[in-house]
Amino acid sequence: MRSLVNISRIIILVLMGFSATVALSSAIAADNDWVTLIDGTEGMENFNIVGDANWTAQDNAIQATEGSGASWLVSKESYSDFSLRVEFWASNDSNSGIYMRCEDENRITDRTCYEANVYDQRGDPSFGTGAIVHIAPVDEPRPTAGNSWNVFVITLDGDHLVVELNGKRTVDVHDDLLASGPIALQWARGALRFRKVAIREL
Repeated sequence: MRSLVNISRIIILVLMGFSATVALSSAIAADNDWVTLIDGTEGMENFNIVGDANWTAQDNAIQATEGSGASWLVSKESYSDFSLRVEFWASNDSNSGIYMRCEDENRITDRTCYEANVYDQRGDPSFGTGAIVHIAPVDEPRPTAGNSWNVFVITLDGDHLVVELNGKRTVDVHDDLLASGPIALQWARGALRFRKVAIREL
């Protein structure tokens, strides 16, 4: 009887170990699905520059502080359904945004792309930081991003658009205007730094 008990214990321990291995393997596989586009000062090669902002790699980030007009880092790849994670720093007076599914990589606008906004001082704050411009406003109390590091997690899955800023969901809406295209990181005013950008296709 004692032998049977010991065998049962061994089997249980083996199964527990197997389950833990499977769980760990699944977690590693899920983590490996993410593709890093920017990691500190690395990643400029994954983008084309539209506009003349002074995009540079320094201080462990890709950043811009001035230009004659709005400028973007436009991904060389196009994406349809994905989750996008963006770590960024913005000055209080910044005007920026994360543009997605852009129809024309040479003409980036908030009408031809979905724009998750970074604009604390926008005249109409309902479409300020955390909103998708023209599509989904943010409710009060409205989030701000100025003078701090922030994290966007944005998921576009078919017509379902979800935006989370610093762990808080700011947008959860359905819209089928745009289906696929590159992503673009904007500088329009102030100081912007992008520390890490990673994407996982769904």
